[in-house]
Amino acid sequence: MHLGDLPSTAVTMMDATRRVLPTSAYELLDNGCYRASLLTRGPWHPEHQHAGPPIALVCRAIERVAAGHGLTHISRLTANLLRPVPIGELDIELATDYAGRNAGHFSARLMAGGKEVARFTALAQRESEVGLPEGLPGHPLPLAPKVPDESPLDVFPFASEHVGYADLVETRVAQGRLFHGPCAVWFRLRHPLLANELPSVYQRVAVAADSGNGISAILDLKNYSFVNSDLTINLLRRPQGQWICLDARTYLGPDGGGLAESALYDSHGFIGRATQSLSVSRRG
Repeated sequence: MHLGDLPSTAVTMMDATRRVLPTSAYELLDNGCYRASLLTRGPWHPEHQHAGPPIALVCRAIERVAAGHGLTHISRLTANLLRPVPIGELDIELATDYAGRNAGHFSARLMAGGKEVARFTALAQRESEVGLPEGLPGHPLPLAPKVPDESPLDVFPFASEHVGYADLVETRVAQGRLFHGPCAVWFRLRHPLLANELPSVYQRVAVAADSGNGISAILDLKNYSFVNSDLTINLLRRPQGQWICLDARTYLGPDGGGLAESALYDSHGFIGRATQSLSVSRRG
């Protein structure tokens, strides 16, 4: 999707800061590293990426190694976010910890400026068709609150401030309000991770899943900080299509901890969950 597809009111609001957008989130360099574009920029600092795009970039690397072992379903991806990811050159160091016939464990480190900024583990599984009996409890799996076509387009509160993550994704609200408590939002990539490369369904999930903490925020951003230092995605099956829905909730404890939990859907129904551990503090 391009800006011409957006309602005129949304385009007017964003015109001042969206002159010429990059064509992709990252550029693959000759040395095998990646250079981030402004489409990866998050809302918290002008020189830092939103965590979704770099998590998706590492997911891409893990997918490729796992596929070499015949393991094509990424059933779990965990990102430990050690430092803010700068908008600059990134390198991925990947290891196969164990690869068996039906499952494999993989780990990766995301490097920037010679420092480790994030560490990852993943579980990949072999896909095979299994005939399931009818009438299983909880089945058929539930659907998202609304389909994308019935969900009104909306933009993040920070969308007009600078070119960044809000330009990378299209968002449609299926239930609730952005940044006002429990909220279900459809995400679709407007631009690919890498130029001339179609993002995988797993990469689409990864780009969106780190937004659960934000879209379901229950504290005022002006007065509180609620940062996540990790993300775990569990998927029960391969997602389908371009749209990924997060039905997100935020829960807070009295001692500075919290949890953001998102039920994940594609247009066919429930696909898994994402969780984020929160560190909550009062500003000033």
